[in-house]
Amino acid sequence: MDIDAEIRKLDWNREPKGLYEPIGYALAAGGKRIRPKLALLGALAVGRNEKDVLPAALALEVFHNFTLLHDDVMDKAEVRRGRPTVHVKWNENTAILSGDQMMIEAYKLLSRVPEDKLPKVLRMFNKMATEICEGQQLDVDFEQRNDVTIAEYMEMIRLKTSVLLATALQIGAYIANGTDEEQQALYDYGINLGLAFQIQDDYLDCFGDPETFGKAIGGDIREGKKTWLWLTAHATGSETAALLDHCAGNVEEVLRMYEETGVKKAAEEEIARLTKKAMACLEVLKENKATKALKTLAEKLAARNK
Repeated sequence: MDIDAEIRKLDWNREPKGLYEPIGYALAAGGKRIRPKLALLGALAVGRNEKDVLPAALALEVFHNFTLLHDDVMDKAEVRRGRPTVHVKWNENTAILSGDQMMIEAYKLLSRVPEDKLPKVLRMFNKMATEICEGQQLDVDFEQRNDVTIAEYMEMIRLKTSVLLATALQIGAYIANGTDEEQQALYDYGINLGLAFQIQDDYLDCFGDPETFGKAIGGDIREGKKTWLWLTAHATGSETAALLDHCAGNVEEVLRMYEETGVKKAAEEEIARLTKKAMACLEVLKENKATKALKTLAEKLAARNK
């Protein structure tokens, strides 16, 4: 199923244009469409048809993009997927209001899932949405703390990033009548995939190519974010921690320290470990084209440059 084609069918040519045009702009920017693809793969992985999952898949993508509109405002990000963010192209009020409408549109799409599945799908979706907000707040809180642990950071990214991937797979499998064991295996795959994905995102923010990554390198360092790399470097010793604190915001110096302390290599190894763990979760499922695709996806995400 062509997710991009299905997204293009969504009609944002409505009035008032100031509300809907930014939604169309945000969704037209493309992206990997990982969340809706995972929902469809969740259905196919349990050996069922993906057709009934499409409304939920689209809802997940619209919801994801809603979070990006608000994230960009909070982070004061100027570029998203190589284009000006909505709050830069329009203004912050527009980004907030259009984002709010995107959340509503996500629920409208979700309401189209088979009626007998809707109550539990809504519970899954609402749990996920709450956890994402909790993760986002933790991310904000961490910027003001100097005692954040790696364990706390991993829990934050589990909430902020992983649960959306995991829930997409679980919803797909549930709508397609997958067993509880199959749903849990896919959920666990998504959690580990999300952890690897976020650490890779942290890594690319430091060592990626701005041309392919789609945004300026070192943004997390300039904003004082406690990423996996920063926390791991900070934990290597008091002298390194003091130097890091002294160099806070200095992208060139922090990147140099990441390389000298071996944190760059450690991040690469952690991404590989979590990717392998994600793929191991799929062993309880019967092998088919979908499970093979999920393994390939994990490998590709671990090796991505944007």
